[in-house]
Amino acid sequence: MGDAANGGVFRFTGGIESITDGQTLWVRGEDLTVPVSLEKTKCWLLPIHEGEGVPDAPEQIRWNRVSTLSEGARVFIGGVLKTQDERLNFVSTKEKPLMVIFYNCPDSVLTGGIIRAARTRNEYWNNFTPISIAIGALALIYMAASFLNRPAFRMTVITALVAIFVPILPMFPPGLLFTVLYRRMTWQARKYRAYWDIARLPMRYLQPGEDSCVLSNGEKYGFIKYSSLNDSGEQAGRRLPPEAEQEKIPFLIPEFTKEGKKTPLYFFGVLAEDSSLPVRSKDPFVSFGLLPDSPKRLARRYAIKAYTLELIAWAVLFLGIGINVIFIFQILSLLWGVSF
Repeated sequence: MGDAANGGVFRFTGGIESITDGQTLWVRGEDLTVPVSLEKTKCWLLPIHEGEGVPDAPEQIRWNRVSTLSEGARVFIGGVLKTQDERLNFVSTKEKPLMVIFYNCPDSVLTGGIIRAARTRNEYWNNFTPISIAIGALALIYMAASFLNRPAFRMTVITALVAIFVPILPMFPPGLLFTVLYRRMTWQARKYRAYWDIARLPMRYLQPGEDSCVLSNGEKYGFIKYSSLNDSGEQAGRRLPPEAEQEKIPFLIPEFTKEGKKTPLYFFGVLAEDSSLPVRSKDPFVSFGLLPDSPKRLARRYAIKAYTLELIAWAVLFLGIGINVIFIFQILSLLWGVSF
């Protein structure tokens, strides 16, 4: 946060009201409507379908496509808020680019949804990948054609021709099985990376060694540590108050539920004086829910799992590619009588 007159950083949520001048988006909040300059601004669309556990990967859209979105669609804005022409206006600067996210989920799950959705995308495939593959293939074709009529370089020609098809080699048998295993393991690794981030998220307001703090809106935020739950739903040590069972307190990491967990519980939320349990903050982006262990231990555990699975996955992928290459060379040796 900061002073709007001096270009402070703020966040704002609301619904689309209108678009003027083709590049100014007006967003209506509870009691305020602010303009957002979309020129040179990266806009993202986060499709989260109701009833699905994992949202789709965020899609970057051009600011001039925003006009196709319906009025009232939810939008999150984060960036510099300046006073221009006697009115507050969100603008994008080189030092602090504006972030605009369109979404269709409750505000309270937006942060976790963005983290999980962003981790589902394979970061090794982007807009430049097809171009680089095409340039590499053309270079290899030129190399093969240059040595085609020179018998002494037959091995060079064969190697270049095989290398052309390396990007698609994982999709052919017998290495296809290894590719399937690679995709499953990388998916699981990306999920662990998302859980790694989510486990650290509730601690973003707390200083190291502290279990509570005061938020910018004046609320006291922190956590209460409880013992593990036994099979009957009661704790072996400090009892979770009965109202906790009625409130259906969510676990911040989706794969965990209350039944049968033996690890300590960390309950994050606003520490209100009139409640024995943490409660939801007025700010929907403040974490509220349970973690099945210490955030630090959880984050370390998920980091180890993610890195280990990624290393194994890449080893499996290269093993499949190697098997396919050997298979192709064996076929070529039988067809052309080449001795390797």
